[in-house]
Amino acid sequence: MELTGATWRKSTRSGNGECVEVADDLPGVVGVRDSKDPTGPVLTFDRQAWRSFVTATGNGVGTR
Repeated sequence: MELTGATWRKSTRSGNGECVEVADDLPGVVGVRDSKDPTGPVLTFDRQAWRSFVTATGNGVGTR
């Protein structure tokens, strides 16, 4: 997948440089990468899967 030109962003709540970056301007997918390794591997999720993940985590699913 071509990721050149993707706009990567991270949460304003990220601290200590330990965060992920998300690119949601890619065609059909959302990219996720480690902000400390911007040239490293990227996970890609289809938009529905990403939406489900964000919704679930926002509702506290998977928290202790």
